[in-house]
Amino acid sequence: MPSDRHEPRADALDRRSAIRLAGGATVGVLALGAAAGCTGDDVVHEPDPLAAQEVAARADAAAATAAIAVAPDRHAALAAIAAERTAHADALRSEIDRVIGVYADGTKPVHRTRANESGPSAVASGSAVPPNTPPSIETLRARLAESRKSAADLARALDGYRAGLLASISAACAVQAGVLLR
Repeated sequence: MPSDRHEPRADALDRRSAIRLAGGATVGVLALGAAAGCTGDDVVHEPDPLAAQEVAARADAAAATAAIAVAPDRHAALAAIAAERTAHADALRSEIDRVIGVYADGTKPVHRTRANESGPSAVASGSAVPPNTPPSIETLRARLAESRKSAADLARALDGYRAGLLASISAACAVQAGVLLR
C-alpha cells in the first residue's frame, strides 16, 4: 500500500517556492520605496509666518543705521537699535531654519513656498537695503511701533517657543521706540 505522506500536495508551497516568493516581495518593496524616494516634492508650503518678521527686522536695522546720518547725536541709541534688530532677524532666521531642517552636510532642503501676500511693507519691497533718504527719528519710531504691533499680534496666534520669541521681540521694539528714541 503506497503511503501518501511523501507525495507532494498541489495546494501547498514547497520551501523553494516560499523563498522565491519572499525574495520577490522584498525586491518589489525595495523598488517601490526607491521609486517613491525619487519623486520630487511638489508640495508648495505656506510661507513661514516668521519670514515677514525677519525681513521687517532687517529693514528696521538698516533704517536705524541710515538714521545715524540724520541724527549723529543719537548714534549710540541708533547703533544699539540696529544691532538688536539684526539679532532679532538672526534669531528668527535660526528658528525658520530649525523648522525647515538641515541635512547632515549642512545644506537645507528645497522648501518651496507661496508668495507672501500679506505682511509689513518691508516684505512688499523685498529689500532690507537702507532707503535713499535716511528716515527721521519719528519715522523710525513709527516703524518700530509697527514692528512691535505685528510681532505681538503674531505671538498671540502662535504657541510655544515661537510665541515667546515674538513676544520678546515685541517688548524689545517697545523699549527701542519708547525709551531709546525719546
